[in-house]
Amino acid sequence: MLQNNPHADAWRQTHLGQLLGHALRQFDQRVRTLMVQDAAVPLALSNLAERDKVSAAHLHITRHLSPQGDRLTGLADRAGMSKQAMADLIDQCEAWGLVERRPDPLDRRAKRVCYTASGLQWYQGFARATAQAEAEFTAAVGEEVATVVRIALEMYGADAGRLA
Repeated sequence: MLQNNPHADAWRQTHLGQLLGHALRQFDQRVRTLMVQDAAVPLALSNLAERDKVSAAHLHITRHLSPQGDRLTGLADRAGMSKQAMADLIDQCEAWGLVERRPDPLDRRAKRVCYTASGLQWYQGFARATAQAEAEFTAAVGEEVATVVRIALEMYGADAGRLA
């Protein structure tokens, strides 16, 4: 019985999804810290990151928004978010000067979300911070383990549609 055994639900803290979630939060926190320390990241955006105003959702946008810009619908799909939730995040990023909405040259009724000049500096800082965090991960666990983790996650992610 679960009620008589306090350790019966300990699995909730150690299952793969929980461990992946902890690792992602730690990785994202390290990326934010590195971006704060990067002198090439625009100061206003760096200050937002330093004050923890930049959340995992904002990093999620940076992971998915291409440097050429994207339509909101495609961006939301790639990020696994609703269009409304993505629009809210884009509104906030637009207020910070990270992105702007521009007419889509293929369809004047549509808008493309594009990085501003400061946003491109942010994007480049994100790329540097991500590379540094990955290098730190590799140094912490070793080259072989890091390679196995990357391959396993790539395989698991590629099979996500098949697992449903």
